[in-house]
Amino acid sequence: MKRPFLILVILISSLSSSTVNVSPKFIQETASPTQTAKLFINGKIYTVNEQQEWAEAVYVDKDGVIRFVGTNENAREASTVDAEVIDLKGKMMMPGIHDVHQHPLEARSPFAGTCQLYTEETNAENYIELLKECKYDQLASNWVLGAGHSVFTLLESSRLPVNILDEAIPDKPAAMMGETSHSVWVNSKAFELAGIDKDTPNPQGGVIVKDKRTGRPTGVLFDAAGDLIMDLAWLPTDEIKELNYKGLLAGLKELNKNGITSVCEGRTYWKRDFQNAWLRAENENRLTVRAVLGLWAYPHEDDEKQIAKIKSLYRKREDSLLRISQVKAYSDGILINSTAAMLKPYKETIGDIPSNNGLNYFSEERLAKYIAELEPAGFDFHIHALGDRAARESLNAIEKAQKGKGRHRLTHLEVVDPSDFERFKLLNVTADMQVAGDFTKPEHWRESEFLIGARAKNLVPLKSLFERGARITLSSDWDVSYINPFIGMENALTRAPQNLPNLKSVIEAYTINSAYVMRQEEQTGSIEVGKYADLIVIDQNLFDIEPDKISKTKVLMTFLAGKRVY
Repeated sequence: MKRPFLILVILISSLSSSTVNVSPKFIQETASPTQTAKLFINGKIYTVNEQQEWAEAVYVDKDGVIRFVGTNENAREASTVDAEVIDLKGKMMMPGIHDVHQHPLEARSPFAGTCQLYTEETNAENYIELLKECKYDQLASNWVLGAGHSVFTLLESSRLPVNILDEAIPDKPAAMMGETSHSVWVNSKAFELAGIDKDTPNPQGGVIVKDKRTGRPTGVLFDAAGDLIMDLAWLPTDEIKELNYKGLLAGLKELNKNGITSVCEGRTYWKRDFQNAWLRAENENRLTVRAVLGLWAYPHEDDEKQIAKIKSLYRKREDSLLRISQVKAYSDGILINSTAAMLKPYKETIGDIPSNNGLNYFSEERLAKYIAELEPAGFDFHIHALGDRAARESLNAIEKAQKGKGRHRLTHLEVVDPSDFERFKLLNVTADMQVAGDFTKPEHWRESEFLIGARAKNLVPLKSLFERGARITLSSDWDVSYINPFIGMENALTRAPQNLPNLKSVIEAYTINSAYVMRQEEQTGSIEVGKYADLIVIDQNLFDIEPDKISKTKVLMTFLAGKRVY
């Protein structure tokens, strides 16, 4: 999408205000035909515009476009007489949050599973009674789904995990996603349907953990091996599609409640028909965020067929809140599984991982092939790169393949080799990181030392990348981590030695920098004349409080193109 075209510009400027009286080239669906103009006054309005950082008032026309930013006095002169006046009473207003790594459909779909194993349980045998009960609650499928356990609970069990799950659920296929979403616990019925046995090789990007004595699958699948099972379970029947749509609508409400007005869907499984849930929400005028979908690149698919399929799903309309214009590809797995791709070997590996330096979903060469084919078609890449080898290989692939027009980003970046820090700026690659989770805090870094030693002492090198000029975005990865952006803001400031230097840089990571990633920085990401009024009002001024109080912030109101959505 492009910023609304300004046909007629009348600029009234002073040291404290700016206004433009214009007509946009198009008006997006968000602006209701009955929507009224709005005049916000008496606010502490942080604009993320370096030319005018603070204002008292904002005038928004009936089409949801900002026409004035400045003082209360000048705002009344610039607004129309029929504008709805909203007195902010000194509360802080800022641009709407942009979260460029989220999974709202999966987070709230009723189909995602009824067996909630979110406990501190350390004995897998103790799950049996819970599993026996919850199996009757599964909706729309013969499968029984759930989530939440620790994979270590399974690996440390005296019995094979598959036998434990078989005892609880012997008659239906069952699949329980681990707390990290990078492992799946399955029973024998699920293995039968998937055709997985002791002779099945590991799929690309995944591991079928097998019993060392018998060779039989233990019931634990790492990374892409688990995706094979989940794709079977989520085959999109009409009933499952309906549940996913309801989940998406519930997820959108959560986004708006947390001040999020723009989002990148971080893993759009097109085989599960996720993209059509989003399209339906738009068609029914129920989409309350700007969204860019990241089509999932399946590591086991034929490259030519998959590239053609991804191209066929491309969608970018100027009058639409929804675009399908990114590709989500995994370079590697995660540290805790010892599947994150590392330059140096792990000190210890778990779960029968065949290599001691992690694995690849996509090799550097395949990733370069996809970028070379899909960037010219309009796609930007969102690449999961958690280990230092994954980060380097992803940067190499981008350097080899890009034509200079891509706005690619690497996400997670828990371990990055210092020699690669400056390459982010040189290649115009955004560093997208998640710091809301407790495990990313410095006091928890030592928990990864048994796997990678001293490399664990600078997990998620936020400060190092920022100081080398990388464009930083901060995102949630909800529902793997907390959706609340103010938790991430607080942690980004307080996680020394790898913290951002000031609140300005943190807010930019959640607003204008992320708008750039979404190719909408001319439309959103700051409060400026001619941009859409994607705005939030919060209960405390972030600049007046200590950093360790930021996480307590509450969103009072959320507006998308001037329309109140929360």
